[in-house]
Amino acid sequence: MKNILVTGACGYKGSVLVPKLLSAGYIVTAVDTQWFGNFVLPHKNLTMLKQDVRYTSELDLSQTDVIIHLASVANDPCGDLDPKLTWEISALATQQLADKAVRQGVKHFIYASSGSVYGVKSEQHVTEDLLLEPISEYNKTKMVSERVLLSYSEKMAVQIVRPATVCGLSSRMRLDVAVNMLTMQAVKNGKITVFGGDQSRPNIHIDDITDLYMFLLEKPEITGVYNAGFENITIAEIADIIAKRTGAVVVTSESNDPRSYRVNSDKLLATGFKPKKCVENAIEEIIAAYQKGDLVDEDRCYNLKWMQEHVL
Repeated sequence: MKNILVTGACGYKGSVLVPKLLSAGYIVTAVDTQWFGNFVLPHKNLTMLKQDVRYTSELDLSQTDVIIHLASVANDPCGDLDPKLTWEISALATQQLADKAVRQGVKHFIYASSGSVYGVKSEQHVTEDLLLEPISEYNKTKMVSERVLLSYSEKMAVQIVRPATVCGLSSRMRLDVAVNMLTMQAVKNGKITVFGGDQSRPNIHIDDITDLYMFLLEKPEITGVYNAGFENITIAEIADIIAKRTGAVVVTSESNDPRSYRVNSDKLLATGFKPKKCVENAIEEIIAAYQKGDLVDEDRCYNLKWMQEHVL
């Protein structure tokens, strides 16, 4: 059975992906600084390393078949907190990891980039061949990491995924992404605050993005760059869906966030991958978890606040 190295394994996506890998019978080495804690349960086929991805010299990749590289300083505000740290973790470490992977014979590398690398686009269908115009440190490090990894594509199978904004439940929950944040506002306060509202954002359920990594894991022949977002809807539309399910009042305010983009994922769908969930599923799951007491609104769920108080 394949040996999988997952970086950022204790993050929002990693905490969902790692249990899926273990359930499927893979042997997993999980690497994470655990800045936000560790909510991945122990397993006989899991080796958990509390380690900074920047220190690649400490990693032994000689038995690794596939790397799934999720680690980065996630989201724009966090990336801007300490640009030097962001570039070290999200770009330089990627180059070092890729170089070491090739040197130690790793044949397959899956990279979690971001749909935000396109910047602000007016095109109705943002496809993989459009010019990348990232506007934040976070976006820029993703673009640079993509270029670095593609330079190794003759030496190992490189698969780059540009996910839309992820939504839905994770044991390492995030409440600073649009769908999750607005749903929590509704169930906790009975009021949703929308800044702007006309910004269009692509979305993908956390089960679908983690299933996509599982899908690519067994299809190394599918190489290159793929968008992964299946619902392009505005922030106002998300708020309306939530309001109808919760009875919450929607309050609109001005926004200084210009980001608005729509991604087209036809290239990914042509590979045979099919999403199973949607934004409404994520909203319903979050509502149910909160009502059961399984989901708590806490500082750990907000990357910026937590990093300011506990990391930097």
